Amino acid sequence: MGKFVIKTVKTGTKFDLKAGNGEVIATSEIYSSMRSTYKGIASVAKNGPIAGIEDQTVEGFETIKHPKFVVYTDKAGEYRFRLKAKNGQIIAVSEGYKTKTSCLNGIASVAKNAADAKIEIIPAKED
Repeated sequence: MGKFVIKTVKTGTKFDLKAGNGEVIATSEIYSSMRSTYKGIASVAKNGPIAGIEDQTVEGFETIKHPKFVVYTDKAGEYRFRLKAKNGQIIAVSEGYKTKTSCLNGIASVAKNAADAKIEIIPAKED
């Protein structure tokens, strides 16, 4: 079973969605409040399992409606995805993958793990 892990960073809070094996499968933006972080988690949990896949790595790709995972290649030539909510806002992003198959497996893992993932908060480290 997956889990959302909330961390405090210098400019706010963010979360990672981790698969059952502990691997990070998606990361959020940095939020200015814990309330916004929880809203982001709720959005990933709601949209991840129902989102379609828009593969922008193929010529003449079909644009699909939100929510959706957008698959693309980065400057280094690695495959990545962005999860976009119904309003088109990016709510989670992936790491870089060497193969498209691995990227699609990451998307499947988000869809599988997001809906019932537990939430864990990592306490901020004191300086």
